[in-house]
Parts: sequence; C-alpha cells; structure tokens
Amino acid sequence: MIREDFSMGSQGAGRELKYQRIATELKAAIEAGEYAPGERLPGENDLMATYDVARMTARQALGVLQSEGLVEARKGAGVFVREFRPIRRRGVQRLSHLTWGEGRSIWEGEAEGRDLVVELLSVAEEEAPEGIAGVLGVAPGARVYVRRRRFVLDGKPVLLASSYLDAELVAGTAIVQADTGPGGIYARLEELGVKPVHFREEVRSRMPSAAEAGDLGLASGTPVVLVCRTAFAEGGRVVEVNDMVLDASAYVLEYDFDA
Repeated sequence: MIREDFSMGSQGAGRELKYQRIATELKAAIEAGEYAPGERLPGENDLMATYDVARMTARQALGVLQSEGLVEARKGAGVFVREFRPIRRRGVQRLSHLTWGEGRSIWEGEAEGRDLVVELLSVAEEEAPEGIAGVLGVAPGARVYVRRRRFVLDGKPVLLASSYLDAELVAGTAIVQADTGPGGIYARLEELGVKPVHFREEVRSRMPSAAEAGDLGLASGTPVVLVCRTAFAEGGRVVEVNDMVLDASAYVLEYDFDA
C-alpha cells in the first residue's frame, strides 16, 4: 500500500509535497517546450507509474496546473497544454477618431485576420444603476439604454461588454438598434453632435463570478480583467460608460504613448 506523507512538521518545513513537486516538474517541462501548446500531458495513470504515487496525488498535481491556467481538461480526452494566442489590445490607438470616424470597428485591428464574431446579447432601456447614473451625470433612477455584447474569437468567448448611454440622448437613433452602422456607437454620437474627444479607462482584475465564468467558458482558476471606459464629449460631458470583462488568459493590454 502506498502511503502519502502530507505532514508539515519541523522536518518537512519548506519541503514541497509530492503533488507540488510533480506539478513543478510538469511546469518546467511545459516552459522548456517539451509539451507544446495543444499537446496532451501525461495522464493520472502515467504520473502514478512514473512517480510511484497514489491517484489522488497525480490528480492534485494536474489540478495545480489547471488552477494556474496552464492546462485545460477535455472530457474523455485528458489534460492539454493551453494555447496562448493573445489578443493585443492597444488601449490608445484603438480609440482614435481615424478608426471609428472612417466607419471602421475598433475591434478590427485586434482580430488581426482571425475569426471575430460580436454577439449582441440585448439592447434594452433600463433604470440606470446608481454608480452608472453618477458617472453619466443623470438623475438616480433615470433611464439609460444598455447594449450588451459578447465577443467570440476563433470560436472562444473572450470578452463581455455593456455600454450605458443616456436614453434621452440616444432614443430613436441607430444606437438602440441591433446594427449601429459603420463606425458603431461613437460614429453615431458624432452625428448627434456629441463626438467623443477624450476617453478614460480604469483597469483592475479579480476572479470571475459564476455567471461570467459560464459566459466566457473560463477554465478553473482563470481570472478576469475589468476595464471600465468612460467617453467624454467636448465640455466634459460623459456620453458613454462601457463596462468590460476580459478573459485574462486571452489578452495582452498594450499602452503606447510618448513621454
């Protein structure tokens, strides 16, 4: 019978447990390229035989890699190294008037020829959440239009976005239609005489809610990046608040600006 020693007494202080040692060695092998993206790792039976450990230990070792987002389990197939083809989100250039002002989507450059689908989840008039109302400069309980979208790249959801706009400003315009037209929301705001001239983004990260993990199809242990963008027109009027939830394993956030 194999006995597992999980004691953390004085002799074991600072010593890796067996499953941690196995996980460390597997991570080193992945980093060295011994297991390429998309390649299957040794399964529980393989690890049990190689390291002379119980199944639970082998399972815990693979679980460590899953919790760190390095691998993903595929039902009935095994555990595979995750492929990281990052979306490079260029936070400054993407919002240039040269993009949406000429009728292009701000997402085109980020897709870089890959298959990008923008799913419109809903467009609805709602009561403004308290925090959003304060930023938009509308009274508590005022009506806003909310556009909720999910962005799917190469068949994998990578981002959730909710845009909040003052209902009095955008009611009856293409902004509240399924298709906002060339250049999207910002081009339509320009036509209304409130062209965005300045943007502010606040970025933070956390673990996802159950709903977010489900909507984005996140592997266990994958955090999300939260980006809240505020669009300002001339005179400082806020014309849009966009709350975004990004799959942290899918994005590189790039900010390029002069000193």
